[in-house]
Amino acid sequence: MKRLLKIFLPITVIGSGVLVGWLILRARPEAETRRPPPTTTQVEVIPARRSDFQIRIHSQGTVQARTETTLTSQVAGQIMEVAPAFRAGGFFEPGDVLVTLNPDDYETAVIVAEAALAQASLRLAEEEAQSTQALRDWEKVGRGEPPSALALREPQLAEAAAATRAAEARLLQTRRDLEDTRVRAPFAGRVFEHRADVGQYITSNTVLARIYSVDFAEVRLPLSERQLDHVSLPEDYRGVQDEPTPHPEVTLSGGLGRRLYSWTGRIVRTEGAVDTQSRQLFVVAEVEDPYGQSVTDRPPLKVGMFVRAEIAGNLMKDVFVLPRSVLRENRLLLVANAENQLERREVDVLWRDEDHLVIREGIEPGEQVIKTQLAYAVEGMAVKPVNRGSSGPGGDLAGVPDASREAQP
Repeated sequence: MKRLLKIFLPITVIGSGVLVGWLILRARPEAETRRPPPTTTQVEVIPARRSDFQIRIHSQGTVQARTETTLTSQVAGQIMEVAPAFRAGGFFEPGDVLVTLNPDDYETAVIVAEAALAQASLRLAEEEAQSTQALRDWEKVGRGEPPSALALREPQLAEAAAATRAAEARLLQTRRDLEDTRVRAPFAGRVFEHRADVGQYITSNTVLARIYSVDFAEVRLPLSERQLDHVSLPEDYRGVQDEPTPHPEVTLSGGLGRRLYSWTGRIVRTEGAVDTQSRQLFVVAEVEDPYGQSVTDRPPLKVGMFVRAEIAGNLMKDVFVLPRSVLRENRLLLVANAENQLERREVDVLWRDEDHLVIREGIEPGEQVIKTQLAYAVEGMAVKPVNRGSSGPGGDLAGVPDASREAQP
């Protein structure tokens, strides 16, 4: 009996528990079934508007002088004096005496040349007088026959005249050598490096200094093929002269210390060859009077400075100007249509930079271009457009076409 209880009692308890659980499950209320509301994604949009856009192209380069040369001596001698400006960084004007050599030997040479000229002039006068007297004597005894050149002393007269001219040339040369003992500045400029000083003996053609002009500064700026499509540059053609050529404005900016300054110039020429390595063409920007003090008290545009350049490119008319962030996959825009559904549009990009995207076709004025970055942009999905109304690069860019930057490759 006890053995039967041990077998059937656990089975009875387990069966009772299962029955009670089943009855509880049968007695629970039915859950109400509801359909989820349709999903609508809220997106920020920008209304498309047509406007004009001024392209601005960015480049960079190093400032260099338009004219750089070496200052040399035409004569030999000991340096007696140098100008205060004859130091690295010194300014000078055209005709300023920068270096003075010992003139004693050249002054002596001038005196000797003057004496030689006086002697040659005396001999020429004597030959002229003798030639005149010989003609008179021949008229008396010549019996009507024409006199020979030798009888009239014409060879002697020609030789005396040639000697006089040679003496005049030697005097002119000695005076020029004397003047060259005062080495003058050929243009308005600045000393880059001086290589001679007081007491030094120099020979002719000795380099005294490296100098450069300060009337203009130049910057070589590389432009890519993409950038060249959007700027009008001055070009020279063989046999064509006096043709009006464009000279785009360029703004150069560079830092001295922690401050940033800018200078305005223009593109004056293009170089004659495309760089074979980078496939870029160098254009030359010119800034007038780079060392003059302006009303803004900006510092001089020094030779050797690294500067960034912004070149005024072509004006694109009647285009759509949008933030760069709206572009997907290089040529795709997302648009919220009139039914608040998403549409994918392929567009032909005319210009893009860090902030702006410029297109002409692919959308219509007034359409809502989606700015929000969507993880999944499915054609026809429901969206809820929201126009923040911002006017910066992230909002409606119509009316602010001048804030362009460098094109991306």
